[in-house]
Amino acid sequence: MTKQIVIDANGARIPALGFGTWQLRGAACVAAVETALAAGYRHIDTARMYGNEQAVGEALRASGLLRDDIFVTTKVWRDDIGSGALERSAEASLRDLRLDAVDLLLIHWPNAAIPLKASIGALCNARRRGLARHIGVSNFPTALLEQAVALATEPLVANQCEYHPRLDQDAVIAACKRHGLAFVSYSPLGKGGLLADPTLTSIAGRLGRTPSQVVLRWHVQQGVAAIPRSGSPAHISDNFGVFDFALDDADMAAISALRRADGRMVDMGWARWDA
Repeated sequence: MTKQIVIDANGARIPALGFGTWQLRGAACVAAVETALAAGYRHIDTARMYGNEQAVGEALRASGLLRDDIFVTTKVWRDDIGSGALERSAEASLRDLRLDAVDLLLIHWPNAAIPLKASIGALCNARRRGLARHIGVSNFPTALLEQAVALATEPLVANQCEYHPRLDQDAVIAACKRHGLAFVSYSPLGKGGLLADPTLTSIAGRLGRTPSQVVLRWHVQQGVAAIPRSGSPAHISDNFGVFDFALDDADMAAISALRRADGRMVDMGWARWDA
């Protein structure tokens, strides 16, 4: 099995390629996570809002892997990030996952109706109580991330945000690096026709790879983590095949040049972005 690349972030060691479980439920989720773990993934991402933590936990147990060999992330929904509510959400996640602690607990989205000091305080309290080995945030633009880092009394280790070749996230990635956080990319393969882009298909053809492998390798070579999601066993295994080849500087630049002003694909009404 190909060895993963691991990102060191303020004490956490996060596998650079993880498996996302959004929209996977029930038996299909169990099967997909089992397939991912068998293929070599050691980073599994879920969230309270996904409604699949029980299924994820079932797959973790069925894998036969040691608990410490799997990096498990879950997230607290934005309505539940106040003091007390965040900790209760984390406790419920642990019951469903049947774990003593998750490796990473994230605030899923910021919420302007709940003071950031209260939500970051609750997140830090969850770590002090041992509900999570590490903590972080998701969907935080640079200014909000700076505030969160300043408020945190425990180290933040990650900011999980949308990222793919059509979306410029240079500012957020730079902010993460300044503070020692990992940048974790969700929707790393984009949606729709991204993988059919001629730039990607040309590079993939030359290297004897798939466009999805090329895009995921582009993430890894930037020092960011990616959590692609698929329900297809073939795609799950294919997406993991990124550790035995490299993109040259010209390839990296060509893929980065695909960014565009309207590249964002996940945009909730409450979200705040840098641009």
